[in-house]
Amino acid sequence: MYQEPITQQPVIEAGRFILRPLRRSDAGLISMYTADRRVAEGTRAIPHPLPPGATEAFIARAGSEKRTEDVWAMDGSGEGLAEVLGIVSLTRVEPDQSEVGFWVGPGFWNAGFASEAVQALVAANPHQSRTLFAEVFQDNPGSARVLSNAGFDYLGDAESWSVARNARVPTWTYLRKMG
Repeated sequence: MYQEPITQQPVIEAGRFILRPLRRSDAGLISMYTADRRVAEGTRAIPHPLPPGATEAFIARAGSEKRTEDVWAMDGSGEGLAEVLGIVSLTRVEPDQSEVGFWVGPGFWNAGFASEAVQALVAANPHQSRTLFAEVFQDNPGSARVLSNAGFDYLGDAESWSVARNARVPTWTYLRKMG
């Protein structure tokens, strides 16, 4: 994996909310959402149960100058919504390719927030990537729709490890060629 540090992370407008860098004050809401088994099992890396200090360590890594991943909070506080609705991220895989990841708190599912976040991230293309890719677990067709709605094309099936499930899980892989 390409390991060039990322140093600058913009705030991105996303319709009903903004995408902004994480803050230490986000720990409570992030912990609450990711402690939900359904959220953890929808990701590769969130453990369940969530260990003490895991969220604080995640936020510290996201703010490090030596990070290789940019992480944004979906912040709806400017529109009377929660300060954290979910998370969207970009990880550099190669100099011209990044991987998109996202999750939304269960209270905000099926409200279009994930689609708005991914579409705003694609439009901003803060890594100036030539290609973006993403994968979702096959038992999560809603996340597959988010990617299709953002212009990603289905590439094929694969498997990824899920920490929360302690198992390999079938995935669908998607790619989006940029400009």
